[in-house]
Amino acid sequence: MNENHLSPLVQVENVTRIYRVDGQEVHALRGVTLEIPRGVLAALKGRSGSGKTTLLNLIGGLDRPTSGKVTFAGQSLEKMSDRALTLLRRRQMGFVFQSFALMPTYSAFENVEFMLRLAGLRRKERIERSRRCLKVVGLAKWITHRPDEMSGGQQQRVAIARALANHPTLILADEPTGELDTATTRQILALFRHLVEREGVTILTTTHDPIIDEYADVIYMLQDGQLGEAGK
Repeated sequence: MNENHLSPLVQVENVTRIYRVDGQEVHALRGVTLEIPRGVLAALKGRSGSGKTTLLNLIGGLDRPTSGKVTFAGQSLEKMSDRALTLLRRRQMGFVFQSFALMPTYSAFENVEFMLRLAGLRRKERIERSRRCLKVVGLAKWITHRPDEMSGGQQQRVAIARALANHPTLILADEPTGELDTATTRQILALFRHLVEREGVTILTTTHDPIIDEYADVIYMLQDGQLGEAGK
């Protein structure tokens, strides 16, 4: 096993993020430092406004820190151009959102396949990979259905299949169970565990739901932009 495989997948070093709102400074993150190992289900917990989504966006290269350093798979994100970050996200990351963010006129299969088309895969590969990802999330019989023909939990499974499609090293999920009931939340978190254990992907999810404690390998607590005691 080489050194790169042993090193943490994500390293956040003394990161701050300050926004200016109506001429006032808003300190979203205040010197956060953490490491996320490879091959785990990790959770960022905290109340609304604690800085969870801000930190997730920095790790995903969707935003840049005011100060500090974010490293993904040995690459310093702050040194990368916008184009390089776009390519990194497309090739090594998957994203899942609370609102599902599916294309309403596309079937489950088409929602997943579209991402692979953007990545430039050949048609045969796109078809095989899309079918496999939908099978992995338990939707093999729903591939022709559109989002409005599915439950919230099924729509989130399509979103997870889409995030999984490009063989990501890391999946970032922002409040993925925020609009789901307790039973469906458990199903989605159990699916995350399955993906970590069977697909070898690392998953980082934000949540304020205490149910995550039963499923996550490691938990980070955020409060007012600062890291509290980590769990597990």
